[in-house]
Amino acid sequence: MFHTLAAVLCLAALVNSASSCGPLRGGGRRRPPRKLTPLVFKQHVPNVNEFTLGASGQSEGKLTRDHPKFKSVLVPNYNSDIIFRDEEGTGADRLMTQRCKEKLNTLAILVMNQYPGVKLRVTEGFDEESYHSTQSLHYEGRAVDVTTSDRDRSKYGMLARLAVEAGFDFVYYESRSHIHCSVKSESADAGRSGGCFDGDSTVRTEAGPKKMSDLQVGERVQVARTDGQTDYSEVILFLDRNETQQRLYNTLETENGRSITLTPTHLIFTASPHQTTPQATFAKHVEIGDYIYVASDRKVTLEKVISVTSSAKKGVFAPLTREGNLVVDGVVASCYAIIEDQALAHFAFAPVRLIDNVWEATLHLLRTMHILRYRESRTIPPHNGIHWYANFLYSIAHKLIPED
Repeated sequence: MFHTLAAVLCLAALVNSASSCGPLRGGGRRRPPRKLTPLVFKQHVPNVNEFTLGASGQSEGKLTRDHPKFKSVLVPNYNSDIIFRDEEGTGADRLMTQRCKEKLNTLAILVMNQYPGVKLRVTEGFDEESYHSTQSLHYEGRAVDVTTSDRDRSKYGMLARLAVEAGFDFVYYESRSHIHCSVKSESADAGRSGGCFDGDSTVRTEAGPKKMSDLQVGERVQVARTDGQTDYSEVILFLDRNETQQRLYNTLETENGRSITLTPTHLIFTASPHQTTPQATFAKHVEIGDYIYVASDRKVTLEKVISVTSSAKKGVFAPLTREGNLVVDGVVASCYAIIEDQALAHFAFAPVRLIDNVWEATLHLLRTMHILRYRESRTIPPHNGIHWYANFLYSIAHKLIPED
């Protein structure tokens, strides 16, 4: 099954490269390379405390070599493209969680691409000598301090930015001598989940505005079409739904007062006033000055982003429509996350749409034959948690496609 899905995803990628769609269905071409801005001294990303939900989260307790979880939580990193200082001579700097290892290895590649001939250097990894403060994530193998192999401090601002691009959950230009990076716990739900909207976000149904937390499967919500108009499309299912879980959200506000709140790895459509083809990109990549699509008077137009903020909010909701997008608080957003490719994600959920179409056709046939009484609405009580198909695809995506 794994190889079958991999083949399907590869085929979808080929389909996407051969044709493009608007923000209204599969679409948008792959996001072009962005200009990277170095972090400044003492800047950290995200702009919240390292030990909060929005960053790497709270400490879960110090690990020692005789701790029952030591061997199951920490793994050695023998990447030859990384120089480990190993000042203690115990190999402790090579020990880290699997998530930290993956981000570090990604950063090593980014460093070599950015600075040919230069490698990533780890000055501090897992701490078993009690050098750090009591709540430090170095004691859990969730934090590393890094420099470049040439120790050129003029590169450290860009090194910090590359660490953000590599997917570390917290990056801090902490010292003139190193960059501090950390990740969420392996057990943290926010470290594994996809993209969502918060419960207070609103959508427009055919009956009027409705809070995301009150939306049900089977209701028709406003979406954007490929011709630049808006329409209504049925909610097939919820990719994720949890009324109590907290998550980090990015809020994007436009010059005309529209705002949308969504998780950092949720896709949203961006463009420039002179660009006819929309780009599907992660919310965390949207910056002040970028343009996003808004819905007004049944038309889709562009508005400039003037504010980008982050905060922790309660509730996670990810409705899936037939169109693969929906209008949330007046802004057009994708239904998808994790994979930064709208067409590929939309293709991957084709089986879900097919099953729903077959089900709807069957119901229509039964009604026509008077075997089943006509129901004006086929709303279904929402489930809680990540939908099994979405969870399956997300797990495959994490294995096949490196996170940003």
